[in-house]
Amino acid sequence: MSDISYNQAILMFADAGLAALATSAETSSSVKTPAGESHFLCSWMVSALKKRTFSKLIADDLTFWIRQARSMGAGAELKLLLQKISQQYSFIADKQQGLALSLKAMLTELDSSDWVIITDQEVTQKLKLNSDGRSSLVISDEQFTQRIDGDELIKPITLYVRAPEQAFAEIAYKHGLLLSPGNKKTSLIKHHKSYRIWPKNMQPALTILQPLTS
Repeated sequence: MSDISYNQAILMFADAGLAALATSAETSSSVKTPAGESHFLCSWMVSALKKRTFSKLIADDLTFWIRQARSMGAGAELKLLLQKISQQYSFIADKQQGLALSLKAMLTELDSSDWVIITDQEVTQKLKLNSDGRSSLVISDEQFTQRIDGDELIKPITLYVRAPEQAFAEIAYKHGLLLSPGNKKTSLIKHHKSYRIWPKNMQPALTILQPLTS
């Protein structure tokens, strides 16, 4: 499995977990309760980790989720987690082309929603932006001009954003963009978080997951 991407690995894992849970529920009524589902999926993840059933790209994720399930029980909501992963990574699977267009379309939407959008200034040191309480997004001019070639992203781009994270992630997702989790420590702009988008949506780690849709 060394040649597969993180996106492929995490989707394969989530779908396999949901299928195993469904199969077990057919023969055991105890698996149909939240506590039973959590116990089954935790045990299934432990077994998968020990047997190295899935790509090592998601080994840290499995370790974290197993730890959560052991401490939180049903509160870890492992089934819901797998459902969200399956939904989001299935949706994004064929969205690898034209991501520069997707980014520009998102910026246009945010601008029309009264966001402060800045893409024509260098961001190389700590800065402070006064946006008068408005949501804001900044991309360094160097990245915006040199990491886009036509319709495509050719290198990862960092977005500095001040806005509710889940709402921003939902907008990005609507435009077919996977976001890295926001990080305040790596942000060069005060009161903003840094997010990254990658060419072909090939994030190296789990994206910000969206609520399930009906």
